[in-house]
Parts: sequence; structure tokens; C-alpha cells
Amino acid sequence: DGKIYDAYIIYPKNHTSEASFVEYFVYQIMPDILENKCGYKLCIYGRDIYPGEDAASAIEKKMKKSRRLIILLTHQLINSKEDAYDQHIALYNALIQNDTKAILLEMETIGTYGNLQESLRFIIKQQGTIKWKEKHTVHPQSPNSKFWKQVRYHMPLTRRSS
Repeated sequence: DGKIYDAYIIYPKNHTSEASFVEYFVYQIMPDILENKCGYKLCIYGRDIYPGEDAASAIEKKMKKSRRLIILLTHQLINSKEDAYDQHIALYNALIQNDTKAILLEMETIGTYGNLQESLRFIIKQQGTIKWKEKHTVHPQSPNSKFWKQVRYHMPLTRRSS
């Protein structure tokens, strides 16, 4: 299908204390579970898109080469102006061009979805979110936990069995 990545990860990129867990999740837990244990290939800004690249065009290219978009919903992402461009392109690709499915991971309780972009609310209405409830566990979860099973259910089939 011409795609290189199984998923492009959209997450808040500000460096606050709440973001430190999200960054740990994005750079450590997700690659460990989804890449090492399940055989997926992820595209993560900061790891696969480098500072100095034209971020806007690099993001767009990488998204087009991804089978899924995984959006980590946090209050910071919802209220951030910095991440709005990523979200905008991602949602445009997912909803308008419909060639990429979005997977929404609710990393903290969002409460009402009224503050969300209309396009995100539409996706939530269509398929809901997958809620992360393991924030305080010492060990990252097993790939067989309910959370990761739900994530894998929405991911494309892997080419090699895990």
C-alpha cells in the first residue's frame, strides 16, 4: 500500500510535568509494546522527524506514509496552539481523504468533549476513545492488557506474527 509506518503518533510536545509522563509513554512504553512486542512500526515526532527538518512538510509526508493516526488526548493537547497543525492535517487526512484511521487514546480524563475540535468530537462519536488507566503502575503494561488489546484491535494487521 506504499505505507512505511503502521501509526503516526500525535502528542503534546510542551515540556511540563504532565507532559513528562506522556513523553515517557510515547518514547518508551509505546515503542516497547507496539514495536518490540507486537511488531508495528511507529512514526514519532522527535525520533523519526528531526529538529531542523521543515516540520510541516515532514509531518504531512510521514502521516501520508502511515496506516493509522494515534492521537493522545490530554488537556494540554486540546488547549495547545503548537500541536494544532499536526491535529489539523491528521484530522483532514482521516476524515476528508479517509485514507487514514484515527485511534484516540484518552491519557487523562477529559470530561466533557465540548472543548474539542468538531472533527475530534465526530471521531469520538463514531468510535469512542481508549482510556489509559494505568498511569500510576510501576511497570508498563503487558501487551495483553485490556488497553493494549483495544489499541491493537484498531491497528492494521502486522506482517509478521508476534
